Amino acid sequence: MKYSIIIPVYNRPDEVDELLESLKNQTLKDFEVVVVEDGSEKTCKEEAEKYARVMDVKYYAKKNSGPGPSRNYGVERANGEYVLILDSDCVLPEGYLAAVDEELRREPCDAFGGPDRAHDSFTPVQKAISYSMTSFFTTGGIRGGKKKMDKFYPRSFNMGVRRDVYNALEGFSKMRFGEDIDFSIRIFKGCYKCRLFPEAWVWHKRRTDFDKFFKQVFNSGIARINLHKRHPGSMKLVHLLPMVFTVGVIALLLAAVVLRFVATGGVSFGQGELPWFIIPLLPIVLYILMIFVDASIQNKSMVVGFLAVEAAFVQLFGYGFGFLKAWWERCVMNRGEFAAYEKNFYD
Repeated sequence: MKYSIIIPVYNRPDEVDELLESLKNQTLKDFEVVVVEDGSEKTCKEEAEKYARVMDVKYYAKKNSGPGPSRNYGVERANGEYVLILDSDCVLPEGYLAAVDEELRREPCDAFGGPDRAHDSFTPVQKAISYSMTSFFTTGGIRGGKKKMDKFYPRSFNMGVRRDVYNALEGFSKMRFGEDIDFSIRIFKGCYKCRLFPEAWVWHKRRTDFDKFFKQVFNSGIARINLHKRHPGSMKLVHLLPMVFTVGVIALLLAAVVLRFVATGGVSFGQGELPWFIIPLLPIVLYILMIFVDASIQNKSMVVGFLAVEAAFVQLFGYGFGFLKAWWERCVMNRGEFAAYEKNFYD
């Protein structure tokens, strides 16, 4: 058997049903599915048993340990030459596995990953969050499968690894957040060949509201500092941008408030005058317009465009504040590794 698909899940039977349905419809059939129930109260045992009648599905239930150890648990029980790691909130186009197989035949590699897209059925909020997580204007393109400011690191929502490489790296660490980047860094440190498969994309539902999205990206900011401490030299310029954006926007807003009360006059503008306190706000307004126009065009919806502006600020501020909190706790106060909202990892 060539492929083993590992799906850790926590209280998501409906999502697992959709994912298994999309796996059933794959044009390439040489695979098994390993579903790992990570201490769920609402199990997907019934869904797994239903699809086990038409394809090779194995279902295991275990105590809650988090996504990384649950993936390791699944891989230990898998038989494929390659293990493919998927999040339960993904849905695959019918040609997904065929695209993976074609890329591996064309140019073999040790590890790989693919991008994600927003499905037409996604809510406007989901589409806005998907845009924010993949746009060059918010992430530098490092998660969008396009032109990037940094090399491609596979993410655990859509990742593949040769089984012997997975075992050599001893799988995922026990990090609660950032464990997929930790794994990808170790892939590169081990001098294994890693590639982006642009056509092996998935529909990824991501978070369904901005509160959950904020908690996710806040922990991403914390995880970046934790990763820096684990892997010195792994932090790149692109990883600092959300923090720079957060500090920069706050500084510009404070400058506008100060100028509003202390500055008189303004800058000549046509036949009128532009007050001084407006000047610091112009870069923020320009960024908002850029996000709105780009997201509206990409999604063919002004509603998504408006929501994408909110999503972008939630993402950048959430990550930025998490990054700054972790920098203070770990780099200044020299405290140990930590995370926030741990009970909400799968939410």
